[in-house]
Amino acid sequence: MSSINKNILRGVILLIYIVIMALVIYGIAAIFSYLNTGADRSTMLHTEIKQVDQYLPEFNWEPLNNEGRPMDQQTLKAIEDDYLDAWYVKYISYKTNTKTGIEDYYTKSARLNIFNIIDQNTTSQTTIEGTSLAHNPNLEFFSEDGQMVVITDKDVIEYKRIYKGDKFITEINEISTYKVTLLLEDGFWRIRHLVKSKSDFYYPKSSDNTFLVNNIKGINYYPKDTPWDIYGKNFDAFVISKDFEIIKNAGLNSVRLFVPYEDFGKSNVKIDKLKRLSKVLDIAESKNLKVLVTLFDFYGDYSVLDWTLNQKHVKIIINHIKNHKALMGWDIKNEPNLDFESRGKGLVQAWLDKMIDLVKFNDPNHPITIGWSNKENANLLADKLDFISFHYYEDLEKLSDSYTSLKSKIKDKPIVITEFGMSSYDGIWNPTGNSEKDQANYHKAIQDIFTANKIQFMSWTLYDFEKIPKEVVGRLPWRQNVQKHFGFIDKNGAKKASYKYISSSK
Repeated sequence: MSSINKNILRGVILLIYIVIMALVIYGIAAIFSYLNTGADRSTMLHTEIKQVDQYLPEFNWEPLNNEGRPMDQQTLKAIEDDYLDAWYVKYISYKTNTKTGIEDYYTKSARLNIFNIIDQNTTSQTTIEGTSLAHNPNLEFFSEDGQMVVITDKDVIEYKRIYKGDKFITEINEISTYKVTLLLEDGFWRIRHLVKSKSDFYYPKSSDNTFLVNNIKGINYYPKDTPWDIYGKNFDAFVISKDFEIIKNAGLNSVRLFVPYEDFGKSNVKIDKLKRLSKVLDIAESKNLKVLVTLFDFYGDYSVLDWTLNQKHVKIIINHIKNHKALMGWDIKNEPNLDFESRGKGLVQAWLDKMIDLVKFNDPNHPITIGWSNKENANLLADKLDFISFHYYEDLEKLSDSYTSLKSKIKDKPIVITEFGMSSYDGIWNPTGNSEKDQANYHKAIQDIFTANKIQFMSWTLYDFEKIPKEVVGRLPWRQNVQKHFGFIDKNGAKKASYKYISSSK
């Protein structure tokens, strides 16, 4: 064998040896990593989404005055985290009728009762979709050895939806007190006893702010160049100020704004977005305009386990601007009835009902409404709202009768049409559409109806837009182009014929 062939053989053998050693080292590292992950609590809980992203109820400790050993803040925080994890895992188990994760948060004796409920529900094909929205624990006792705590959890607000198979059976709103014992095992606090000592149906206090809704003449607002992105990186206070001046000079007194849920950070609301929202209200105040703030824009989940995140989001938004002089009121959500078919009418209504309670709890001083997409759903939850609002894009000949009919059913609350309008697009994608002259005639006619029936209103919208996000009407050009031309002012800044009737036909 030549020396060249011998060198090639040696090279091949050396390469094989290196590859084998690399695989051995990788395997040992993988095994070592796997063995060490056993101590990671996040991997012990076999749910796909961590508690910090899914379950954030209000949690307020009573001032510490416990018997036994003094409590330090680090231990108290560990107790709080494990205690809330236990509630979350229980709700997951009752929703899915699985026992995964229960052993991590409940002692052997405590988990038996949960397992029995899961077994019974599995047999009867029953599921429970629930959450808690508030906890107010009082630390009663902390043992000298630091291994046991006893707490009384007061005014726990719970909501549950019970299903038999796919059929909804009932919902439960309750406020309860629990006696709880937790033991420190394997470095984690597990529930030993969780006993409900007191319970009652939960009825939030109502408020009446109908007197604050009077003579609304407004418009839905987005800047011309940043529609559906008013608080983004291209935020321009100067542009908004000029637009609000136009709105005020047109004889209007209010604007309807939207707070997009995900864009504002969901449960972790972004400070820069809050500052820009406040700035918009500052500008509105300087122009003597009132602002109706529409919450939860582009939100469509509604699942019960999502409610604590919604609660945190809305609490931050409301407490940031609730004392602003420009704030007129709150619109819980834009056109939620459009989600009835996909998410279930019962679930959406239950979510709305709970969000009304949360908004009123955080701000009892401003009126609340829901921006229904049509008059047919405008009577829903009317008893809990301060004023009724719906959108109208239908035949004008039917408007007076529709309004009169709704008013006869809801006599004691103001009614506001918070969206209406006509597109002036009659181009290639809609050759039978309406012209700018048709649009002007439409607004003249509807203002005559508003005047005759003393109807309060907010039109759609100030400007035509160059671009419409696909999330609004999809990608289809015939829908996009129609939506672009609802404004009283065109995309070049020129007032259209309809501008004459932006406020009144007179």
